[in-house]
Amino acid sequence: MKHLDLSKKLSNTFASLSEDFYSRVAPTPLQQPAKLVHFNPAVAALLDLPADITSDPAFVEIFTGNTALAGGAPIAMLYAGHQFGHLVPQLGDGRAIMLGETTNSRNEKWEIQLKGSGLTPYSRDGDGRAVLRSTIREYLCSEAMHGLGIPTTRALCITGTDDEVYREQIETAAVLTRVAPSHVRFGSFEVFFYRDQVEHIRTLADFVIEHHYPELADEPKPHVALLSAVVERTATLMAQWQSVGFAHGVMNTDNMSILGLTLDYGPFGFMETYEPGLICNHSDPRGRYAFDQQPQISLWNLTCLAQALSPLMDIEDAKACLAPYQTLYTEHYYQLMIQKMGFEKASDSALALTGEFLSMMQAGHADYTRLFRSLSEVQRNDETLNTVLHDSVVSQGKVDANKFEHWYNTYRDTLQKEALPDAERRIAMNAINPKFILRNHLAQTAIEKAERDKDYSEVDHLMTVLQAPFDEHPEHSHYAEIPPDWASGLSVSCSS
Repeated sequence: MKHLDLSKKLSNTFASLSEDFYSRVAPTPLQQPAKLVHFNPAVAALLDLPADITSDPAFVEIFTGNTALAGGAPIAMLYAGHQFGHLVPQLGDGRAIMLGETTNSRNEKWEIQLKGSGLTPYSRDGDGRAVLRSTIREYLCSEAMHGLGIPTTRALCITGTDDEVYREQIETAAVLTRVAPSHVRFGSFEVFFYRDQVEHIRTLADFVIEHHYPELADEPKPHVALLSAVVERTATLMAQWQSVGFAHGVMNTDNMSILGLTLDYGPFGFMETYEPGLICNHSDPRGRYAFDQQPQISLWNLTCLAQALSPLMDIEDAKACLAPYQTLYTEHYYQLMIQKMGFEKASDSALALTGEFLSMMQAGHADYTRLFRSLSEVQRNDETLNTVLHDSVVSQGKVDANKFEHWYNTYRDTLQKEALPDAERRIAMNAINPKFILRNHLAQTAIEKAERDKDYSEVDHLMTVLQAPFDEHPEHSHYAEIPPDWASGLSVSCSS
């Protein structure tokens, strides 16, 4: 590359392990000419790539998989997983290939992975390809989550061609370049547990500690400390998901990151109308991965990880690592929800008001994100009801107006006693209650323009607001409006 020779810094630490952990495989070139669909300068900066790197023709070819990256050691990682509760003893990267790893000027390591780059030994009956639709969804959502302050993989760019790929219909091929410090999953350990390969479990655990949890290396029981750290990170991640109304949709153990990152965006959805039992994945009719099930499914998945690591520790130590999960999750979740309500501490009165607010929101079919954002406008000394709040909760006829008024007055009184002054509180609340989320209809509109007209302007506009979702963006305020009626007919599945 003329702007920066990435190969000078490229390595592949994971490939230093034996080939029992991965398969060496190169991306399969696409047949049609490749083009750049979208580029993310913020992630380019993480890799020390200049913002004008896309002017180099080699950029698109490399990040479509058509040209090898000098110095790379492309691999597909091996793992297993519990999918919808059932063990699949071998999975692996069926359509993702890691090109290598780069260390930036801040000494941060980033694995560079192409998703949709062709067949690997783990593709099973798949074609190893991704489509523009699902690629745009992951590209936008990974940046949306980062903008919300939630740990996640990131995405550098989307490239695409006119090659045809069949999912539920004929679609066009695309490749997502995503980055993360590590793509190791819970299932990366499970595959060796069920093969009774204890030394492989130990090798992988030691690798993860050395490269991603170095502070644990000197612990008396480093593998126990690793499990404990993953439990805490995962509990925190679940609290963050729940607080913003994010539903992952397919929380299999192979989609759970050992670093506590949001990983593998498929049939996700941000909750719009508040419904705790939201099922965003129509491939999940029983609701195993419904929104309100995520915290407990996370614990179930952590139990699978603990079982996979159990040859390295006493069973009582493994149980002790899992035991604090519920408390950790609850504490993080309550603290986030209390802050969303405008309070600083989780007092009994603040928690009671929060619970009542959520109950009224559900009964009134109110929009979760918009209603929390509007709470910052409540003024403690103004006895006039906030009309946005009142109409959002009461208008559906499921919440008694007197009940809401009593709650509202109690809320104002409690703000006077337990919250910052209005101006400071408003700033704090608008820094935790986003104005913008990636609503399904917004993603769908961007996808349709891209597919139909090769118009990627909506992707660009959405990236602007999603990377700074707490800002007002008055020129893009329509992205924060109530979804149109047609949006209720949208559905996503595991093919998304």
